[in-house]
Amino acid sequence: MRFTAFASALLVLGACQPPTGAQDAPAKTWAFEPARDTFSKDALWDLRSLNEPVAGQSGYVTTDGRGGFRLGNGEPVRFWCVNSMVGREKPWVPRPLGRQTEPDLAHHARWLAKRGVNMVRLHAQISPDLEGNPQAKLEDINAKERDWIWRAIAAYKKEGIYLTVSPYWGVPMKFASHWGVAGGTGQSALGLLYFDEKLQAAYKAWLRALFTETNPHTGIALAKDPALALFQIQNEDSLLFWTVNAIQGEQRRNLGRKFAAWAGRKHGGLDQALALWDRASAEGDDVPAGVLGFYNVWEMTQDRQGGMDRRLSDQLEFWASTMHEFNKEIGRFVREDLGCKALVNAGNWRTASSERLYDAERWSYTANDVDAVNHYFGGIHRGDNEGWAIVNGDRFTSVSALREPWRLPINVRQTRNRPILVTESAWVPPNDFGSEGPFLIAAYSALNGVDGYYWFATGDDEWTPPTSANGYMPSLMKWTFATPDVVGGFPGAALMFRRGDVKEAPHALLETRPLQDVWDRKPVALAEEAGFDPNRDITQTVARARPDARTFLEGPVAVEWSGSPAVNRAASKSEGSLIRSLTGEIQLDYAKGYCTVDTPRTQGVSAFFQGSQPFVLSTVTFEGGNEHATALAVSLDGQPIATSKKVLIQVTTQSRPTGWKDEAATIDLGEGRTTPGRRVVNYGAAPWQLAEAAMKVTIKNASLTKATRLDANAMPTGSVPIEKVAGGIRFEFPKSGSLLVVLQGP
Repeated sequence: MRFTAFASALLVLGACQPPTGAQDAPAKTWAFEPARDTFSKDALWDLRSLNEPVAGQSGYVTTDGRGGFRLGNGEPVRFWCVNSMVGREKPWVPRPLGRQTEPDLAHHARWLAKRGVNMVRLHAQISPDLEGNPQAKLEDINAKERDWIWRAIAAYKKEGIYLTVSPYWGVPMKFASHWGVAGGTGQSALGLLYFDEKLQAAYKAWLRALFTETNPHTGIALAKDPALALFQIQNEDSLLFWTVNAIQGEQRRNLGRKFAAWAGRKHGGLDQALALWDRASAEGDDVPAGVLGFYNVWEMTQDRQGGMDRRLSDQLEFWASTMHEFNKEIGRFVREDLGCKALVNAGNWRTASSERLYDAERWSYTANDVDAVNHYFGGIHRGDNEGWAIVNGDRFTSVSALREPWRLPINVRQTRNRPILVTESAWVPPNDFGSEGPFLIAAYSALNGVDGYYWFATGDDEWTPPTSANGYMPSLMKWTFATPDVVGGFPGAALMFRRGDVKEAPHALLETRPLQDVWDRKPVALAEEAGFDPNRDITQTVARARPDARTFLEGPVAVEWSGSPAVNRAASKSEGSLIRSLTGEIQLDYAKGYCTVDTPRTQGVSAFFQGSQPFVLSTVTFEGGNEHATALAVSLDGQPIATSKKVLIQVTTQSRPTGWKDEAATIDLGEGRTTPGRRVVNYGAAPWQLAEAAMKVTIKNASLTKATRLDANAMPTGSVPIEKVAGGIRFEFPKSGSLLVVLQGP
């Protein structure tokens, strides 16, 4: 789960957006109350077979040198990923308003594998547990967190699921007075790991205890377990983000001493550096003591001239190089000292300016193997507990990526020929449009070569019902993806993505930049959005149809740091609000509110259907009547849908808790600004209520003769009437009781 302590440190970053698609009159619904999955062999689909019998059985996951991943046997692989907390709490304690039985980690692993998951990220914290042991030494690992990681890899690998371990975040890190860390006990740890030698030595001690001691649940050390695919050095930290300004006192002086030494080495002496900067000074300068101060990071987001500009360039290069060198050393330590061959990712964070600083951040990751970023998708949510819970009286907006595709969380600026992952993301509740998420993520990740998107997060071993956010306060959980509108869309989306049904496009934009342009903070040709984080961004940038942002939806956007400045753009096939992928397989019209995918083995649409014409694709036609829904047809036997003998039809609609009610409201943004939104009147209770499907499907495949409706576990629950039409069949998707239908032929 997201650590709630940071909910009090939110940043206001711009204006917000009006709600999309909210409605006062609720649609007819049906109660989603699935039975517990028994993994019966009678299920009509089970994606467990996409995974290896045991994760890592052929060796470690590697990169292919072109931005992709390979299994140990050389086979290309894409990852359908989640963040899971299942099994973290030991001993497990039931909560009055939460679940009353302990989640089963082994069952959870099998349940995820069935639905197409082959990668799980553990967002852990292995720094000392001062709450449990106030006298802990700085070098002591949090043994409970380590045991969770050890237990988790033992369970997941048995279902062919690889692990990403992210063991440290500066936000919850606390300091004890007896550790003697510079800066004392009240400081934030953000930024310190990059340069504080005492903290770095302790971090290495934690890693040694995590990686080299024998895992009692597998019999081997984590360092020798190839089911560990990725080690993430730390979560959400950077010297290029606003939090660097909070490094003060003794720690800021220590960093300034390192800056002075670095500048002296680069320019042949500190005095020569000062002369190059026209003696431009910064707060904290103590030149006689060999200490340089720093400009506020805000200055790096602005155009500056003369000596100040040159000093800012050196400040940025120093900060980025400090991160790069730390990342490089930890990568070396893990590989050489600990003997672990897992891939390494430096981090996943953002900067104070995506136009001027993001390339420096991503360059600092090149010390290791894989790039990553955390990007969420959602609207405004305002309330006393907005960082972690939904309660009555909260105000919110619902946002659809069909209407605002420039905010799609996988619109990322990649480093050429390097894998990139989105390690935390979700369609953050409260939001009406979660069903579009898996469909859009699968389609555009495949198009752009984004190798994995990790849904955040779950603590339940199956579906998460509407429940209290912490098990004690009457509320609705905010940080969950295991809902019927989202996980209900996993099977078809995961199969489409992992099987490679959607082609990867050539570069829509490739920018070449010398590193000096990066240090000089020259704006990039096309910047990704800063990356919405609902625990930091109370509001968001103004919604706008950015003409340049459509490029992210046409094909990959990448940068290469070498040579002379150049920008190569592919010829666009888009026009007006209609955005076409360079491959021609994906179309999105943000004015009309739809996206279609049309490939031989997968065809589908996510749309605001009311008032729309039928969506006629190569083999499948979808006629919808829902306000918002997602429909997907996927061949299950690997053949084109036109000739397949087994086709999965998947329809997901909007979902809300039973009794949910909201009404029109005005949201106060401060400084005299307001925006229209919704107010939660009743956050509701279990079970989930899904809008009845209003979907007719026509398929040009005359060999299909049987339609079977399935429950949430892929078990058959009855037949669906089909009608023979010219060259194929037509049927009405069940209005209620099912998210899935399987069509079969002889």
